[in-house]
Amino acid sequence: MNELVSTLLSGIGCDVQTALAGQPGRERFAIFRPDVVIVDLRLPDADGLALLKEFKQARPDTEVIVLTGHATVARAVEAIQAGAHTFLEKPVDPDALETYVQRALERRRLRDENVALRRQLEDRFQYGNIIGKSRKMHEALDLTRSVAASDANVFIVGENGTGKELFANALHANSKRAGGPFIKINCAAIPKDLIESELFGYRKGAFTGALTDREGLFEMAEGGSLLLDEIGEMPTYLQTKLLRVLQEREYRPIGSDRIVRVDFRLVCATNADIGAARQEGRFREDLFFRINTITLRVPPLRERTEDIPLLCEHFLAKYRERHQRNVRSIAPAAYQVLNRHRWPGNVRELENAIERGVLVTKGTEILASDLPESVLEEVVAGPSAEALPPNRTLAEIEKLVIQQTLERTGWNKQEAAQVLGLYRPTLYSKMKKYEIADPTKQRRRPTDRAQA
Repeated sequence: MNELVSTLLSGIGCDVQTALAGQPGRERFAIFRPDVVIVDLRLPDADGLALLKEFKQARPDTEVIVLTGHATVARAVEAIQAGAHTFLEKPVDPDALETYVQRALERRRLRDENVALRRQLEDRFQYGNIIGKSRKMHEALDLTRSVAASDANVFIVGENGTGKELFANALHANSKRAGGPFIKINCAAIPKDLIESELFGYRKGAFTGALTDREGLFEMAEGGSLLLDEIGEMPTYLQTKLLRVLQEREYRPIGSDRIVRVDFRLVCATNADIGAARQEGRFREDLFFRINTITLRVPPLRERTEDIPLLCEHFLAKYRERHQRNVRSIAPAAYQVLNRHRWPGNVRELENAIERGVLVTKGTEILASDLPESVLEEVVAGPSAEALPPNRTLAEIEKLVIQQTLERTGWNKQEAAQVLGLYRPTLYSKMKKYEIADPTKQRRRPTDRAQA
């Protein structure tokens, strides 16, 4: 059995160590520190279940697959409760074992990447819940970090659901004004005839309904930051008054003779086409140039699909804890659907999809059928596959598809594997089989480690 497992796992790119008993297994585990362990419940000198518990206590992140020739429901439940990734009955089908090992490696890898990314963001950016390893997200985060400490006006542009407010929060939290207030107003959510009174405040009796003096948001933001979300919806007459406040740093509340001097940092955000609004006269040119000292573009999710697994893991952990559900992973077929969706609602739509999956799944894994109908319908109704080249063997077509996918993803193996619906070790194996060389010659990840 050990020889079969060793040959099988070596064939998919794993570095394999074997042990025929519990004690040598412990010794190899301590030295080798494997990503995945395959352990038999019956060993000459140890109980496999006790060994599983030892391994999980020593290294909780190690995935353990349990084999047994005498399966019972009670033992299976006990193994899973002790932290086993999978419980398999012998004789084990080699293809099934390979699938479970690849799935365990992929889960371990996603967890490692998520932890590493969180640590990187905390160390380099310290920007809380902003998650992303894609080039476009790194560019946005680098720019945010560069300008956060200044008082420069920042104009954040991006589609609905991309996380513009998260970037605004990061700008304030990492500025010299972090100890001051951060006041936010959504210009699209307040009736246009009330925005002025919200921003400027008013004196008692200034208009019908002004029963008391009220402090405006400009004044409330003193010493801190002010976010004007969806500024493209601000009425033109009010844009003129806002420009005057930004130039003179003072204003009069409605119905008052009192001059209020203000000191705040302005951050604006919009999902609208401000260029078109300027051409049509709905947005003042001079105000535009005043507020966009720095323009920060938050990319839509369809432009950073390599961030989808990290975001999924983040939302899965979030809603698993919130709803107290034992949902531990997302099925590969579900990942394929998630990667093919265009995400018109961006990260917010993805978050809603994962929360739904956590709530409706019947098992410990989110399946494709657990995803929202809108996500599934788009995949089913999506564009048909490109015509296959004529007079090619199946192997030649497979090589061509893999090569083209790698080229489209810039030789990003993780993203290419997700697009193809493969586990990454399988992609590496096929690249080796078809002699597909990586022209970027990037530093390769150390070989996955397994112990049987």
